Amino acid sequence: MKFAIIGGSGLTQLAGLQDTRRQVVRTPYGDPSGPLTHGRLEGVELVFLARHGYGHTIAPHEINYRANLWALQEAEVDGIVSVATVGGIRAEFGPGSLVVPDQLIDYTWGRRSTFFEGPEQPVTHVDFTQPYDEAVRARLARAAGAAGEAVAFGGVYGCTQGPRLETAAEIRRMARDGCDLVGMTGMPEAVLARELALPYAALAVVANHAAGMGDSAQAISLEAISETLVAAMARVHRLLGEFVRQASAGG
Repeated sequence: MKFAIIGGSGLTQLAGLQDTRRQVVRTPYGDPSGPLTHGRLEGVELVFLARHGYGHTIAPHEINYRANLWALQEAEVDGIVSVATVGGIRAEFGPGSLVVPDQLIDYTWGRRSTFFEGPEQPVTHVDFTQPYDEAVRARLARAAGAAGEAVAFGGVYGCTQGPRLETAAEIRRMARDGCDLVGMTGMPEAVLARELALPYAALAVVANHAAGMGDSAQAISLEAISETLVAAMARVHRLLGEFVRQASAGG
């Protein structure tokens, strides 16, 4: 199987990717965040796309999510793992935690969030009861076990508009809503993948306690976020290497 990896903040390139080539894809929805990078990780073919651009220049609300997902479909991938940097709301999801969420709540607005629009398109509804693909989540679980990485499975990802970080009051509201994590890019990426029938799951990397929580009670340290991501992304690379090896073997 050939998977795509979408890299978020802290993962603008995939270390260890060999035999790489760039592919510029034009879509009916405009340009993706950048060229697709085809290569081999642990000897296994995959496709990588930096969600914010390879220079990390595209803000969460300005990402052309439709073009990104369309381009990956054109590359004929069998599934997608989205790596996303988040803040931890649930107490046990502290900085450096890796989480594979199973639900999400969308707080964004104004983003182009469907392929089914315009006078030529019929009204189309997709089931989104379970927003993440269970088979891909299970593969991530097996890969985490094989790689010896501690990963939490289950949690609600709350997606905010950005690019600013949230207020403490907003985080308290999200906690009351049942959110365990807060990020800015989970939607409409997940639902667009569902509309294209692309199996999709997220691997969330907790960079900091959310606003008003833990050591972010008074303010969020952006310097501490950078330090946390350096160590966490090394673990992500190990997990993804095991993931693609198992996918290649049919695991």
